[in-house]
Amino acid sequence: MPKRTKYRKVQRGRNRGLAKGGDTLAFGEYGIQTLDRGLISAQQIEAARVAINRYLSRKGKVWIRVFPHQPVTKKPAETRQGKGKGGVEYWAANVRPGFILFELSGVAPSLAREAFRLADGKLPMRCRFITKDGQ
Repeated sequence: MPKRTKYRKVQRGRNRGLAKGGDTLAFGEYGIQTLDRGLISAQQIEAARVAINRYLSRKGKVWIRVFPHQPVTKKPAETRQGKGKGGVEYWAANVRPGFILFELSGVAPSLAREAFRLADGKLPMRCRFITKDGQ
């Protein structure tokens, strides 16, 4: 969740096209790149981060390239229509195909691949493993 925002609630918007930025490795040797578009909640990002760190057991360095900027609202169950927009339910990141979610360095390629495979299981979209040298 951001520290502060200009508005409490935002409109949904559209999520067309490919990632405009954040589609190349900037910090680490290995990364996990999205192949689909959609929302990733803050809880899903945290679950993926925990999965990576648990598997690596304090080896290497992990960078989180995605941040949940967008508030997602929801009206309570069994509520009639009208009476305004619902309250903020959770925060999410809006990602497009090609965006890099996590980066990693300082570990063997086999360890990085397995750590990102575990993280991919926590995410709501298909992802792929990428390396700095493009293998």
